[in-house]
Amino acid sequence: MSPITIAALREQAGEKPLLAAIHAQLQSRSTRSTKTGKPYLELVFADATGHFPLKIWSDSPIYQQSDTLPAGQVFRIEGKWTQNSYGIEGRDLEFHQPDEQALGDFFAGDPAIREKQDRDYAEIRQLCASIADPRLHALCEHFFKQLGDRFRRTAAAKRNHHARRGGLVEHCAQMMRSANALGPVYPELNRDLMIAGILFHDSGKLWENSYPEYGFTQILSIHGEMMGHIPLGIELVNKLWRELTELPEAATWNMLAPATEDTRLHLLHLIGSHHGEHEYGSPVLPRTPEAFALHYIDNMDAKLEMIRDAYTQTQEIAPNIFERVFPLPNNLVRPLPSFVAPLEKHEDTEAPA
Repeated sequence: MSPITIAALREQAGEKPLLAAIHAQLQSRSTRSTKTGKPYLELVFADATGHFPLKIWSDSPIYQQSDTLPAGQVFRIEGKWTQNSYGIEGRDLEFHQPDEQALGDFFAGDPAIREKQDRDYAEIRQLCASIADPRLHALCEHFFKQLGDRFRRTAAAKRNHHARRGGLVEHCAQMMRSANALGPVYPELNRDLMIAGILFHDSGKLWENSYPEYGFTQILSIHGEMMGHIPLGIELVNKLWRELTELPEAATWNMLAPATEDTRLHLLHLIGSHHGEHEYGSPVLPRTPEAFALHYIDNMDAKLEMIRDAYTQTQEIAPNIFERVFPLPNNLVRPLPSFVAPLEKHEDTEAPA
């Protein structure tokens, strides 16, 4: 039985049991209790395509074994899988140790996702290279030089959207494509500031949602836990900016317009305001056109990613109606297909014999 990815498991598992094997890394293990006090284990497994929690009930024959599985280890998990509104469930599960070849394939990641992230990263570099403002251009290049590898293995979130290794690259690339397309529609937007702001808006997640060089278990960072990604992103930009101002070529920046200090401040504002509301973690509300635009682009890409995932995870509870998936607010409805023009009928114009 060839293993499938976690993403494929989400797409294929439904009400009827699916006999399948997966290769997955144990991300975390916790002991919990039901409302009646019955204990159970929640194991969170991850691979290159995503992660999912798996409940192991106390009366399961593998409960004791599951309670001793070491975090960070990769397992081949075989069983019968179903999926409902509470998530993925497994029965008749067996845990095995993959061989070296299987481990090598696992850590290489899903080829399709790796190829997509390579394309996305190349497009991010291309769009940042097109920034005309020499200060923002230099800042982006300085970031790639110092932290490009870490950026490429960071998730955009712990859950909900782009919550996988390299997810931040996918998220930023799609946001940059949106901002670049909106430029001609809203010419008052500062394109250079928008592209740089998108690159840095979630840069603090390099300490909040990053992954090790080998593995699919997010690293817990004391800085990420105590500060959060918005203050960390602001601190990172200030650090990189100070380093750039010490270079000889920065001496010419004092003659540029808009002023260098104004440019730095507006970029920091995009980071600080991109969640849009105080209750969602932004220390300041959007106050510029670019700040509003970045917030809505960010929110739109996150929501559409969650919607795409939801269609693959949830059940159709009535014709064209899908059960709600948290954190989306309602049941989803099957989208309307794009219009396809009917084929034209061509009359036979050939003269009769």
